[in-house]
Amino acid sequence: MNKLLMEENERLQKQVSQLVHENAHMRQQLQNTSLANDTSCESNVTTPPNPIRDASNPSGLLAIAEETFTEFLSKATGTAIDWVQMPGMKPGPDSVGIVAISHGCRGVAARACGLVNLEPTKGIEILKDRPSWFRDCRSLEVFTRFPAGNGGTIELIYMQMYAPTTLVPARDFWTLRYTTTMEDGSLVVCERSLSGSGGGPNAASTQQFVRAEMLPSGYLVRPCEGGGSIVHIVDHLDLEAWSVPEVLRPLYESSRVVAQKMTTVALRHLRQIAQETSGEVVYALGRQPAVLRTFSQRLSRGFNDAISGFNDDGWSVMGGDGIEDVVIACNSTKKIRNTSNAGITFGAPGGIICAKASMLLQSVPPAVLVRFLREHRSEWADYNIDAYLASSLKTSACSLPGLRPMRFSEGQMIMPLAHTVENEEILEVVRLEGQPLTHDEALLSRDIHLLQLCTGIDEKSVGSSFQLVFAPIDEHFPDDAPLISSGFRVIPLDVKTDGVSSGRTLDLASSLDVGSAAPQASGESPDDCSLRSVLTIAFQFPYEMHLQDSVAAMARQYVRSVISAVQRVSMAISPSQSGLNAGHRMLSGFPEAATLARWVCQSYHYHLGMELLNQSDGAGEALLKMLWHHPDAVLCCSFKEKPMFTFANKAGLDMLETSLVALQDLTLDKIFDESGRKALFSDISKLMEQGYAYLPSGVCMSGMGRHVSFDQAVAWKVLGEDSNIHCLAFCFVNWSFV
Repeated sequence: MNKLLMEENERLQKQVSQLVHENAHMRQQLQNTSLANDTSCESNVTTPPNPIRDASNPSGLLAIAEETFTEFLSKATGTAIDWVQMPGMKPGPDSVGIVAISHGCRGVAARACGLVNLEPTKGIEILKDRPSWFRDCRSLEVFTRFPAGNGGTIELIYMQMYAPTTLVPARDFWTLRYTTTMEDGSLVVCERSLSGSGGGPNAASTQQFVRAEMLPSGYLVRPCEGGGSIVHIVDHLDLEAWSVPEVLRPLYESSRVVAQKMTTVALRHLRQIAQETSGEVVYALGRQPAVLRTFSQRLSRGFNDAISGFNDDGWSVMGGDGIEDVVIACNSTKKIRNTSNAGITFGAPGGIICAKASMLLQSVPPAVLVRFLREHRSEWADYNIDAYLASSLKTSACSLPGLRPMRFSEGQMIMPLAHTVENEEILEVVRLEGQPLTHDEALLSRDIHLLQLCTGIDEKSVGSSFQLVFAPIDEHFPDDAPLISSGFRVIPLDVKTDGVSSGRTLDLASSLDVGSAAPQASGESPDDCSLRSVLTIAFQFPYEMHLQDSVAAMARQYVRSVISAVQRVSMAISPSQSGLNAGHRMLSGFPEAATLARWVCQSYHYHLGMELLNQSDGAGEALLKMLWHHPDAVLCCSFKEKPMFTFANKAGLDMLETSLVALQDLTLDKIFDESGRKALFSDISKLMEQGYAYLPSGVCMSGMGRHVSFDQAVAWKVLGEDSNIHCLAFCFVNWSFV
C-alpha cells in the first residue's frame, strides 16, 4: 500500500503544478470578465482575503473558491507546507495510513493519506458530514448554497466546536466550502475561513465562542482501479491560542493534537464504515453498527454539552466557590423526553443540574487513570447516587439519595457492545448488582444499568484525550431520548515527540521490565511520556423544581468527593511509584513475585511429576519472566472459603480481561458458570487428596462477562517453604473467546 501511495503522491504533485498554471489563467480571464461587467467586484476578485460581505456575489466567491482549491492541492500533494512524519504513526499493514504534521508554518496543520474500501462519492459524503465523525463538532449549518458554474458547488458554512474543558472558551468558524470534480474523476472538497467576524448567526448567539480561522483545508478522494479510493485529508487551523491560559496552550499550538483529534479520526471513521459495509465487522446478537454508533455519539454529545454549558441550550451558572472549585450549572429547559411522543416525559420535570470541575494532574498517565476508574468504580462512585440517577428514568418524581438507601455488591459486570476497528472507543453496558434490604424489595429488580463509552484505554492508544463517559439506561427508556451523560476526560498537555505510548498497565509488566536493576532516572522512565494533563469531571443530576437547591448542594459535595478519590488514585499510579515497589504493593501480604513463581513451578512438578515451563532450570527474575510469558493462562487464588485471585500471568490477565490490581476483585466462583462450578466442586476432594486435579474442557467467563472456552484446565496446590498450602493455582490450556 505504501508503494501505491508514494506513486499516487508523485503523480498528484505533477498534476498540482499543471493545475496551478491553469488556475492562474482561469482567474485572469474571470477577472477581466468581471471588470467588464461590474467594477464593484474588483476588490473582491483581485484581493480575495478582503472581507466578503455579500454572499450573493458568485464572481467574488468563485475566485476565493478557486484559490482555496489550488492552495489545498498544494498542501495535500505538494510541498506548500514542510511536512514531517507524525511520531508514533509508523506506516504498515495495520496503520491507518501515512500521517504527517506541519513544521514551522502558521497555525497548526496535519495531513493524512490512506486507502479506503469505499467509492469516492460515498467517502466524500461521509467526510462532509463532520458532526457524524468529529465528536468536537457541535453543529454545522449551511447558510447558502449555489452552483459554481463549472459543475462544482459553493457553500457558506457556520460551524461551532465544543470546548474540550471548562477552562477554555469554545471555537466557531465562518467558512466557504467548495466541492468539485477533477478531470480524472477525483472528488475535491476544500474549505477556508472568510475574513471578518460578522459572518454566521447573530452576535448574541456567538458570545461564548472565539472565532478561529480555517486556512485552506479539505479532502481529495481519487477512485482506484478495482474499487475503493485513495483519500487525502488536510486540516490547517489557527485556533487563536492567545485566548486560553498559558498552561493549556499546547492544546491549541500542537499539530499533533489536530492530527489525533481530526485528521486520523476522519480516516479511521471511513475505514470503520467500509468494514461495516463489507461485512468484515459483525457484532453479536445481530446488533446494528449504525445504531451502536448513534449511542456512542449521543453519549459523547451529552457529555460535551455538559462541559460547554452553552446559553442557547438553556444552561446558566448557579455559582462556584472559586476558580478551581466545582461549578454548578442549571438547565430548566432540558428534559429526558421521548422525542417521538412529546406528551411523555421521563425524569424530573424541573430540569438538569450539572456539577463540573477541571484540575491539573502531574505525572499521571491518562490511559492508566481512565482504566483504573473504569475497572474500580467502587473506589470513587457512590452507588446510591447511581440509583438516584437511574430512578429518574422510571418515575417523574426524584427523591434525594438517602431517603431510600440501597445496598450494592462491590463488583460490577461489564458487558461489551461494540468497539471501533482499532479499539480507540469501546461501548459497553455496566450492571451494578443491587442487594435488597427487605423481603418486599427482593421481589423487585434493584440492578442499575449504565451505558458506558471508553476512549483511549487500549494500551496502544496514542490519542489526544482519554474518556470514561456513562449514562443510566432502562429497558423502558425511549431509544431517541437524550442521555444524561456524566464522566471524566483526561487531556495530555505535554506529549513528547518520540512517539512512546502512554499506555502503562497496572500489572506485573512494569516490574518485569525493570527487573532487579535500580530505578530509572525520571527522564528515562518509559512512563514519562505525559508530564502534565488536565482532568475534567462533569456529572448531571435531574431535579424537581422544589428540590433545586438541595440537589445542587448534593451535586457539589458529590463531585468534590469524586475529585478527592481521583487525587488519591493519581498519587498511587504516578510513574514515580512504578517499578518493583509498585509490584510489591500489589502483592502486599504475599511473597515476592519471583518467589511465588518458583513455588508455583516447584509445586506443579511435585504434584504432577512434570515441568510447567519448558526451561525449568531458570531461577529468580528469569523464571518469573518465563512464567509471565507462558502461553497458557496461569492463575493463583487464595486458599480460603471464598477464594480470591491474587496473581495471573500475562495470558491469564488477557483471558480475564483485567489488570493485576483489578484481578484481586475477582473471586474463583465468578469466572465459572453453574456447570463449571459443579465440575470444580466435584474435584475439590481429589485436589485436596492428591494435590492436583484435571478439569475437563469447558467455558468460563472473563472479568468483563465474556465467555472463554478452554481445552483443559489443571488445578494444583502451591506449597510454600514450610510445605504448607500457600494458595491454589490453575492453568487453562488453549483458551479463546467464544
